[in-house]
Amino acid sequence: MSDIDELLSIRAAELYYEEDKTQDEIGTILRLTRWKVGRLLAQAKANGFIRIEIVHPRARRLGLERALREKTGLTDAIVVSTAGLVDETDLHKRTALAAADYLTALRPVPRTLGISWGRTLHDISVQLKPGWASGVDVVQINGGVSLNARPGTAAATAVNIAQKGGGQFTLLPSPAILERVETKHAIATDRSVTAVLEMGSAASAYLFSAGQADAGSAHVDSGYLTVDQIDELVRKGAVGDIVGRFIDSAGQIVDPALNERTFGIPLEHLRRATTAIAVIAGPRKHAIARSVVLSRLCTVLITDEDTAAALLQTP
Repeated sequence: MSDIDELLSIRAAELYYEEDKTQDEIGTILRLTRWKVGRLLAQAKANGFIRIEIVHPRARRLGLERALREKTGLTDAIVVSTAGLVDETDLHKRTALAAADYLTALRPVPRTLGISWGRTLHDISVQLKPGWASGVDVVQINGGVSLNARPGTAAATAVNIAQKGGGQFTLLPSPAILERVETKHAIATDRSVTAVLEMGSAASAYLFSAGQADAGSAHVDSGYLTVDQIDELVRKGAVGDIVGRFIDSAGQIVDPALNERTFGIPLEHLRRATTAIAVIAGPRKHAIARSVVLSRLCTVLITDEDTAAALLQTP
């Protein structure tokens, strides 16, 4: 592009995008044909002189979505825009809204939806509108009874999603992590608990998030693990947890003994699922998002554009 064309393309872009002039009007002002104005605008966009940003909580980055599907083999990818974000809480709300929109549009509608628990899943349950589906039964796929004095959100999340979807809810009446493996085995042999696990293992679709391996872990907040125990898991290679199970960058369990005391469906059920939707966003979750996607623990990823960009930079 010559210097003259570069200057004309910038001027044409200013008139078109900032002054709301039509291409015919720009042609009159610059003494150019309408065809020439169109070509200058196309060149301005191709050369990066124009940057269009859609600022809305439901805005998506379609180019990143396409690139993620092509690079990782995901069935689908939803990437929310970070434009206009106020803080990380705003990002989580925006991602939860995108997940709620995706669930509402999901076809075929799952007969049984297996869900994990945590702040992200709770936010999704809040964002879902009543009537988002008809007759979707919801089942917990990992234990979520809180061990501290604060009430947990696991049961409320399952109930909310099911009631808004016109279906029944089935809770898994167990802590996420037991102190003794013998206790876990005893609970697992109870017929009612076994029935819940079987229902979760046979779910039509799964919806889960991921926790970071640091002091902000939901397992610390719920009283299952201490910060020192999380630090030890990190030393063993943990990058975060999925349905309560701490994994490394390759998606492998980092502490078999802890995993043996963890209550819920095995990770292999997620890897074999036709529809496994992971909702993972935020700068602290780049590593766990990469592990989940590359180890085939999800078929669909709902995330933010910074996390998507970090995934695409993975060799």
